[in-house]
Amino acid sequence: MSFDFSNFVVAFQAVVPMFCLMFIGVLIKVFDLLNAAELKRVNRMVFRVFFSIMMFYNLYTTNIGETFRPRLITFALGALACVYVLAFAAVCLTEKKPKRRGAMIQAIYRSNFVLMGLPLIANLFGDNEIAVTTMMVAIVVPIYNVLGVITLEIFRGGRVNLPHLLLDVLKNPMILGALVGAAFFALGIPVPKPVLRPLAQITAATTPIALIILGASFRLGSTKEHKKQLAACVLARLVLVPGVVLGAAAQMGFRGMEFATLISIFATPCAVAGFVMAQQMDSDADLAGNCVVFTSALSCVTIFFWIVLFKELGIL
Repeated sequence: MSFDFSNFVVAFQAVVPMFCLMFIGVLIKVFDLLNAAELKRVNRMVFRVFFSIMMFYNLYTTNIGETFRPRLITFALGALACVYVLAFAAVCLTEKKPKRRGAMIQAIYRSNFVLMGLPLIANLFGDNEIAVTTMMVAIVVPIYNVLGVITLEIFRGGRVNLPHLLLDVLKNPMILGALVGAAFFALGIPVPKPVLRPLAQITAATTPIALIILGASFRLGSTKEHKKQLAACVLARLVLVPGVVLGAAAQMGFRGMEFATLISIFATPCAVAGFVMAQQMDSDADLAGNCVVFTSALSCVTIFFWIVLFKELGIL
């Protein structure tokens, strides 16, 4: 099979813009243009305001009947459940320290779907073609949050308060934005164009700003005490999980946009939220933070590889 250089170009165009934005964030950190407190406030603003508006706009302006993909949803949730169960079992068998267990399980199953997945799809197919992926965000992210809280509570010896947990998920700004957008669409509530236009502008600005802040927020902790655990998490997150899940998806006939959405869920690096939750819930925050940094850095190679591979195979 001869190599098609155009597939290399497509992968390059999909991956490089994301890491350029993250590199701008690194420069902001290097030149101390924003301190840690300011970064935290900007990050909170992006999460609570920009992402909620983006979710509202994308769900309000799309045809939910066309973007709702039951087969894709079923496969993604089934694969996520399998990854979580296998990660839970493998980590419990190989790691004795409870604090590390929660951080490792989160690093393996939980990807940076929102920050890395959405721009990846936009770079591959265009900004106007991310409706299917946005729909999946509204489904996958709540499950990430629920599993994360349950996992970290288990390994710090706490009790899981399910009603409180579900209420917290519903209060998530992204989920609220998605629910309101879907409600406006379903009920036919019109949003005037002078209002919709700035919402579209904020939506367009959300992922670039989020990626810049992600780059500026990177903190490299010591790896001396958890080199093996870090290596295992990086290998699982970037190679093993996408290799198995995407291979199964290809065999089941997923192609094009749907397959790219699965790449954005299962081949992107560890979620920044996993590090934040590890800090807040008495897990191994240093390990969780290093998982984010190392998988984010190395994913520029692995995501590029997966895109080229599946383009060559005619699947993407």
